[in-house]
Amino acid sequence: MESIACPCCRRPADRPDGQRDELRPKLRHKSGLPPPDSAVLPLHASAFHPPKRASWASFAKHTMARLSFAGLLTLLGLIVVRSLAQTKPFTPRKINELPDSEVHLKLQVSADATQALDDAFAALSVLQNDYFDANNGTWPTAIEWTSAVVGTVVSGMLSTMTQAISEEHWKQKENLIASVFAQVSHSFFGQEAEDIKTQAYDDILWVVLGWLETIKFVRLHAQLHYPGTEQACNHIPEEIRTALRRTSWQGYNYLCTFSDRSREFWDLATNGWDETLCHGGMIWNPRLLPYKNAITNELWIAASAAMYEFFPNDTFSEEWVQSKGFPGQDPIYLAAAIEGYKWLGDVNMTNDEGLYVDGYHVDRSKPGNVECDERNEMVYTYNQGVILTGHRGLWSITGSPSYLDDGHSLIRSVIKATGWDLMRNAPVDIIDRLPPGEIPPWRGLGRGGILEEQCDVSATCSQDGQTFKGIFFHHLTAFCAPITAPGDVTTIASSPAAHDETCRMYLPWVKHNVDAARKTRDGAGKFGMWWGAGIFNNPTGRDIDNGQNATSKRVDYRNKGIPMDGSWGNSTAKWEPGAKPVHQSSGSQTRPDDPRLHTKRERSFGRSRVVRRASRRATSDPNDRGRGRTVETQMGGLALLRAYFELSQRT
Repeated sequence: MESIACPCCRRPADRPDGQRDELRPKLRHKSGLPPPDSAVLPLHASAFHPPKRASWASFAKHTMARLSFAGLLTLLGLIVVRSLAQTKPFTPRKINELPDSEVHLKLQVSADATQALDDAFAALSVLQNDYFDANNGTWPTAIEWTSAVVGTVVSGMLSTMTQAISEEHWKQKENLIASVFAQVSHSFFGQEAEDIKTQAYDDILWVVLGWLETIKFVRLHAQLHYPGTEQACNHIPEEIRTALRRTSWQGYNYLCTFSDRSREFWDLATNGWDETLCHGGMIWNPRLLPYKNAITNELWIAASAAMYEFFPNDTFSEEWVQSKGFPGQDPIYLAAAIEGYKWLGDVNMTNDEGLYVDGYHVDRSKPGNVECDERNEMVYTYNQGVILTGHRGLWSITGSPSYLDDGHSLIRSVIKATGWDLMRNAPVDIIDRLPPGEIPPWRGLGRGGILEEQCDVSATCSQDGQTFKGIFFHHLTAFCAPITAPGDVTTIASSPAAHDETCRMYLPWVKHNVDAARKTRDGAGKFGMWWGAGIFNNPTGRDIDNGQNATSKRVDYRNKGIPMDGSWGNSTAKWEPGAKPVHQSSGSQTRPDDPRLHTKRERSFGRSRVVRRASRRATSDPNDRGRGRTVETQMGGLALLRAYFELSQRT
């Protein structure tokens, strides 16, 4: 194994032979700042070299000393959330106060938006105080992929906080942000990276998106508050006066670490791109019969576009590029995103309502068949969300207005499928005079204007399913982020003003969901899964309409596991949501008693205190049923409230 110099950390780093061969470029745009959102970056036609994977032991050893101090930082609460009138009012617990108790935050937002930020921060505080393990750097009741999503949403909230909180009381602001960032950084070392490498390709790609979101925050925070400083992973100027002016913000100490994990996991995910079936597309799980689903391909598109935005100069061997079927004239990340987007559009993955269904099998009863022709009609909220980040990323890179147009079209389809009329800014059904025990009819992806998983009403959502709505709102926020510089404005839809104006149209619908979700908070400030429960008078019967019309073409495997049939494969082992993956070498896997009702930690060590407490409560609260309130439902509440705050800034 040869020793090569790491240009980010300026030290030797051992890398095994692999795909990428040339030295990693510096983590900075040529301007020294993150590229403008709308910039059309040049397409490089330079020679390609085989990529290489990163080594983690040297990075971990190098950064643990810094982390030991950072891990001692505690989450400081500065915002008091006003109590809301509800059946179980949420009274915020006391959080560690600043030494100067007379200091009050001054926010760079309107008075109307202050409550939204208060509530979002309170959701973050509960998430970290109640669910984060500061000793191990994990959210222990999460599973690997949901933990990656939680970290992504927390990093997104950091980006909101660094922009929303004013410069007054700068030390307190920086301390608060650094404290939360330290927890995210700590979670890098708590992440079960080696385990995730053996899982499905969507699990691998969640990790890529997660650390790219953290990198995005670091660069934004440094650009806003430390202009003129260096953007290097490991460099302190020798002269003290220069060092005071130029030393990178401390978050840059981790950027090489985060970026190399993103690179390595993206490299692993390339093994899922398959040209032999369905003319392309990502396979979901290599240990099952081929299934090309929406989420894996959306993650591939979003992650590849983001990789190009952050690392536009990475190069690859021409032979490897040709083996994947990607155009050789484009940088590989961009080519991968565009080819993935084309495939997803061509394969017919949307239903008559304009919503993404889950995916395709290849009908094995037809000899020699290589076409995706068995479609799973199941619809999940997260399948409508991740692609929005892909839309925004591809528009930012290429300037093509069609990406924004497609994104807005999808959002409007989602809103309509919740039973909301965008023209009237009201639900299509009457929801304020419902007879006892009745709820509005299912509209495709919700009811009464509220986004909903089909498992919400019956409280049968798995740990996977409890994560989905938060994913949608995180990516809606990314898509509707302000455009700071005009791109290709050949159509009205692509102009910054038109994009912002269209996103403003979604604000009443988002607020309607926020008002509903707030009613699900218990006395500890924890959000429930079924946001519509309080507005619909808290029905608890399992026989009420959940929108699941009987059909053999709709398989809810994310909540119920895969069926043991010829389409999904492997008759001796069953993939379960919220469970460890099936490994080829194991041959079989024992099914837990009920993976939909217990987290990974509960399966290993018994029912947790949180779930036991929920089981003792009366079932008059629909969100006490099933898995109850969890780290995933809390993340969902945070993502929703952040989306509302960010969209409220467009007014």
